[in-house]
Amino acid sequence: MTRVRQWLAEARRLVVLTGAGVSAESGVPTFRDAMTGLWAQFSPEELATEVAFRTHPQRVWDWYQQRRTALRSVHPNAGHRALADYALRYPGRMTLVTQNVDDLHQRAGQPHTLALHGDLASDRWLDEPRSCCLTQPPLAGRPPRCPVCANLRRPAVVWFGEALPTDLLARAERAATECHLMLVVGTSGVVYPAAGLARRASAGGARVVIVNPEETALDDIADACLRAASAHCLPRLLEPAPADTMD
Repeated sequence: MTRVRQWLAEARRLVVLTGAGVSAESGVPTFRDAMTGLWAQFSPEELATEVAFRTHPQRVWDWYQQRRTALRSVHPNAGHRALADYALRYPGRMTLVTQNVDDLHQRAGQPHTLALHGDLASDRWLDEPRSCCLTQPPLAGRPPRCPVCANLRRPAVVWFGEALPTDLLARAERAATECHLMLVVGTSGVVYPAAGLARRASAGGARVVIVNPEETALDDIADACLRAASAHCLPRLLEPAPADTMD
């Protein structure tokens, strides 16, 4: 911990990559862990693809509405808040990239989060919107639809088989290439292209620090592994040193 805190003090550019483990510490079930009750009969791939939505739009919409409802009672934890506080103390130094879609980083006070996999609380049009989609309010339904062309509203998340948003991924890759230190927090490191950001940072000469109570697929490139939950580790790791200044 002392060595990593020294690396943080030396790093002029920091990237933090977060995954499902950070949200799980707030009580958010991971995607697969949420397949319970009525939804236990389905695999995630049956609910989180464009084909599934076009085939059974109401089923998929209801699944995401259930997830949205569950998130209303969830709050950012100490790890989320520690990252937001650090960003406030050092404007422009840290780029936060997340694979999570729950907006807990944003609610903790991190408005410039690069949410690679989208935003569960938002919708977008399934097909390219026509002028009617942009001028007519959607009809209420499960899911809502355009009253003229019947285009459907869908969750604004990245489904299996879909590409990540080009602009966000490019910004994340650029930050990983230019950073001096990357913290990889609460992710198993098996989901690409997000996991590739850590390898990109390492190849560029940055130090890589894993914060995770479990082993990960990125441990082989790590300069240090902190085997602890993020809500416990990040407040200690990122707390101001006695001589900290607002530089």
